[in-house]
Amino acid sequence: MSEEIPLRVAEAARVAGVSPSTLRLWEAQGLLAPTRRASGQRLYSSAEVARACRIAWLRRETGLNPAAIRAALANAAPETATPTGEPLGARLRARRLARGERLEQVAAVLGISASALSTLERTGTGVSFKTLADLARHLGTTVSALSGQDKPGGAVVRAGAARVWPMPVPGLRVEVLAEGRRQMDCHRFVLAPGAASEGGYGHEGEEFIHVLAGRLRLTLDGVESHDLGAGDSVYFESRRSHAWANAADGETVLIWVNTPPTF
Repeated sequence: MSEEIPLRVAEAARVAGVSPSTLRLWEAQGLLAPTRRASGQRLYSSAEVARACRIAWLRRETGLNPAAIRAALANAAPETATPTGEPLGARLRARRLARGERLEQVAAVLGISASALSTLERTGTGVSFKTLADLARHLGTTVSALSGQDKPGGAVVRAGAARVWPMPVPGLRVEVLAEGRRQMDCHRFVLAPGAASEGGYGHEGEEFIHVLAGRLRLTLDGVESHDLGAGDSVYFESRRSHAWANAADGETVLIWVNTPPTF
């Protein structure tokens, strides 16, 4: 994979959906820490861009003040995903090139900047879960397949031995509970405080969610909202636009099943 090329303030602002002046304000508030060139120009790494996206979501959806956002970011679960085989970004780039599509074309379809898509392909980080799901669908594949889940696997997954998805979204851990080509995608989602899909997405099939701990806010078709606590379950058709967010102060843990494996 090529060396990461950091984004300038205007590019990072486009990815996060805010103005450059907002990024500068967040830096002054101690929420962001871009590097600087000798000329003073700000440069944002993929991790810093992802952090800016998370701050933007927290401000927009929860209305937290800077101190509360700082605390939410500090309490976020560390990213422990360990990609196996070909990196996620490289897989995405290979599929795009195989389709003969340019960065600008795909970015326009997804409604994101070409810089954001380029960062994802180079580093495997820096987009929302919704964008990842939309991108997989556009490329004619699934998020599960991009994670390498369609490779052969045994029938039993032992406690503590579940493989973790390579995941470009901060604050989200996805553990694979059933490997190989199955009729169901079975996962354990661990959502850090503030973690969210950041928009609705859909695909074919049906889904089942059971909340093990914490609280999940699920929104269907943009209008039907469900606040689910530990022990609650929900079943819905995957084609319905679904958006989700951790509604708890701490972690939220879910069992999430999709069938057939179109996710």
